[in-house]
Amino acid sequence: MKTVLVTGGLGYIGSHTAVDLIARGHRVVLADNLNNTRAEVLDGIEAISGVRPEWVQVDLADRSATEAFLAGRTFDGIIHFAAHKAVGESVAEPIAYYRNNFDSLLNLLDYQRAHPQCGLIFSSSCTVYGQADELPIPESAPIKPAESPYGNTKQVGEEILRDAVRAFGLKVIALRYFNPIGAHSSARIGELPLGVPQNLVPFITQSAAGLRGPLQVYGNDYPTRDGTAIRDYIHVVDLAAAHVVALERIFNASMAEPFEVFNLGTGEGSTVLEVIQSFERATGSSLQWSFAPRRAGDVIAAYADTHRATEVLGWTAQKSLDEAMADAWRWQLSLQGI
Repeated sequence: MKTVLVTGGLGYIGSHTAVDLIARGHRVVLADNLNNTRAEVLDGIEAISGVRPEWVQVDLADRSATEAFLAGRTFDGIIHFAAHKAVGESVAEPIAYYRNNFDSLLNLLDYQRAHPQCGLIFSSSCTVYGQADELPIPESAPIKPAESPYGNTKQVGEEILRDAVRAFGLKVIALRYFNPIGAHSSARIGELPLGVPQNLVPFITQSAAGLRGPLQVYGNDYPTRDGTAIRDYIHVVDLAAAHVVALERIFNASMAEPFEVFNLGTGEGSTVLEVIQSFERATGSSLQWSFAPRRAGDVIAAYADTHRATEVLGWTAQKSLDEAMADAWRWQLSLQGI
């Protein structure tokens, strides 16, 4: 049994990863400041796994609070999700994004430097590629100037990690994933945005449930097959499993280099209109929507070349877009007690 710290552990991807870690026999400690989630997520993790992991409410961007939390603790691995993550919000609030996302990472690196046996999985993003020159996007694609402050925090975060690995002999894997969607099939945990959702699928489900007005589709003049932006939508359960596989690669001393990078996606791109059609097909629900102008910071198309994750990690996404939409809708209905 390894002891693993999951930062942002009550968040969307963090909670699903905690479930997978517990299922694989690891001891899990969760850190979360409830910036974009609720404490009740812990009940969902317990209901699925049969284990109620330790949760500490702490702001990891606060240096003194982080030091107090970590003092005397020994972790075998850290999976770092705790970060602000919305592209549009980052354009409006860049300082908040830089302060939160960099300070939390640096505070954890201080711990890892003092405990170099502790491996780190960094939650990176396909946004590091900007508008890529080739599709699907391989890990070797050039890192272009970021389209948003959020994307820049992931680019610079990876640079910080490379420098720290080189200087201090650390072990780090950065996972550049695409667009997580869906929920656990039990409908006990799922995406739980506070306020207006910043991502497509929770807005779809909330709109279909009557909690929001008609969905706005941002941009219908992209050079794509139907004029809407293309993304690689990956089921969150598949994504969580990849994080655990990557961490176990560190535990098993299987890394080829002390800093490794993997894309995580399905390898297929779907347009916004295709996601809407998938939701309607998978749920039998009808969705009201209209076009709106493009959003600042959005790229035209991004989907993953996943060969490296398949060949090196032995991981491949298993769940379909329709499965993800059905699970997301089941989760939405459970939130409303239906």
